[in-house]
Amino acid sequence: MGALFSGGTSVRRLIRTAFLEARKRLSSYVSQIVLAVIGAALAWAIAGGLVQDHSPFFAPIAALIALNAAGSERGVNAVRMLTGVFIGILAGEAALLLTDRGLLALTVGTGLAMIVAAAITSERAVVGQAAASAILTTIFVGDGSPGIDRLVDALIGAGVALLLSQLFFPARLVAMMRRIEEEALGEMARMLDEVGLSLTSDGDDASAQVVNRLGDLSRPMADLSKAREASMTTIRLSTIRWGDPGPVLDEDEVIERLILLGESCLFLARTTVAMDSEERRELAPIVRGMADVLGTLADDLSSRETREQAVNQALTAARGYGAGTPDDDPVTHATHLAVEMVATDIMVFAGIRFDEVEDILLGELEDPTIPAPAQEPWLPWLRWRPRLPDIRVGRFRGRG
Repeated sequence: MGALFSGGTSVRRLIRTAFLEARKRLSSYVSQIVLAVIGAALAWAIAGGLVQDHSPFFAPIAALIALNAAGSERGVNAVRMLTGVFIGILAGEAALLLTDRGLLALTVGTGLAMIVAAAITSERAVVGQAAASAILTTIFVGDGSPGIDRLVDALIGAGVALLLSQLFFPARLVAMMRRIEEEALGEMARMLDEVGLSLTSDGDDASAQVVNRLGDLSRPMADLSKAREASMTTIRLSTIRWGDPGPVLDEDEVIERLILLGESCLFLARTTVAMDSEERRELAPIVRGMADVLGTLADDLSSRETREQAVNQALTAARGYGAGTPDDDPVTHATHLAVEMVATDIMVFAGIRFDEVEDILLGELEDPTIPAPAQEPWLPWLRWRPRLPDIRVGRFRGRG
């Protein structure tokens, strides 16, 4: 009976976990779904009113496909989609002229569209859209709509998508980047917490647990790098370049600091593997304390109070371990250095200037200045401030 009850508890826990994950995924997609549905309906209404005597199915399809992308990629997605639609329609119309229609037309049109698209670009989205457009063109040949009407529909759909994604609902890049930062911080916190727990165990199993856990940071680190690349692409290609790109560029620097923080966490975790059992038990609360700091930051990066709390926690953890002595063996010295590096990178990530960090660690500066996180305007193109993106990138590459 007890086993049955225990099994029921496990099932309920799995169901609850699955439900929470589904709700999290839905909450992240709901705004995208709403925008795509609005775009499809608007494109259908506009195309139906402008182009008479046909069913404007290409317009809502074009709008839906273009808007079904991450906020930073909607504009680029619209251009890719329009390129594929244009190629597919032309290929489909050419197939209808050269064949007796039917299956042969579909085969020729689809193959021709994919060949032309692949020759022009390596983007699979363009190739796939070209093939889909060619298929629709050859299948719906009996609706009385010439190819020019279908192309107009595609232009209307892409235009609606660009209007919604670039002018009225532009990408909230800073918010998107901070969500990725919070996920990375959460993964770093979990990694350090598990490392701290393993430090209280003896034997080679503890070292194996640490080594196996280190690889889990590869995905969030890769996501951070992709976020930086996407932000720069969006500034070049979207309406953000018309306004003030400053908040996005500032957040790009923050991601660079976070990548350095991740490297420091990995260095700290690696040094624990070579320590003896007594030193591990001494270091365990320090490592778990740093994990708590990262968890605090992950809760709300948009709050200055949260960043101040994290800095205070990092200082408490670092000072609790001490600065080490010249007589320490190399492993112990490296561990003290690793703890100091993590604390330093946490403070720099929180917004403290690098030249103030040493004074703070030594206790010579008791009240460091932590600036408020940058705020992002809803419509960046309404705040035009010319700024050169390339003069800010890489300012924090060094550690001093």
